Amino acid sequence: MTTTDPLTPFQWLNGSRYGGGGPLGEIFSVAFFRGLGPAEVVRRFSRGEDSGQESDFAGLDDKVYEFLNETDGGDGGGHVGVFPAGEWCVAVEPFGWMVTLHEVVTTLSRGCEVVAVTRHDYAAEHSFEYAIDGTIVTGYRLRHPYERHGSDPDRLNGFMRELGMGLDTPEDDDAWDAVWEGNHVTAVPRGFALAAKITGVPFTRDMLGRPMLVGPILER
Repeated sequence: MTTTDPLTPFQWLNGSRYGGGGPLGEIFSVAFFRGLGPAEVVRRFSRGEDSGQESDFAGLDDKVYEFLNETDGGDGGGHVGVFPAGEWCVAVEPFGWMVTLHEVVTTLSRGCEVVAVTRHDYAAEHSFEYAIDGTIVTGYRLRHPYERHGSDPDRLNGFMRELGMGLDTPEDDDAWDAVWEGNHVTAVPRGFALAAKITGVPFTRDMLGRPMLVGPILER
């Protein structure tokens, strides 16, 4: 009987540092919003200042690179692209990590539901946040699924176990080594696989070809 690896659809998000990290590079965030339209999602990121301009991923990428050149990269990518996907909207934040900051995701999720994943190969850490109406329900660093936080940190345990995540704190050095080996390479694909289980929206490479609304991310 043939089985399908649930991580396969998300391996494109796991490109190596030396290979350029794939189309989104080695620093990016993706968030899924239920209960808001694309223009309202852009307004949330821009603190009500902008409803977005119609564009494509290349246009978003251009704005991000312009922002990076102006800021030396310390403030993320400065822009987000948003498009609908079923009952959800997908927000892509190239070179950014704002959406998984606790003070940001709680604001963005007021009156709606947000699932957010960040890959950051450098100063920060890969992270996952699931928030509803201003409250973080479950969050964790992608390489440390046994260290969960939020109002209901065990809410997603069933899904996480289905994806092979170890949810118990390792008890000895050998166990720590095994957990690190098991999570290090697969952390990002597992995070996006978990997001897909919650939302029913697998984040696939072809989604970057969809029309989107692009707007600025303003500091909070």
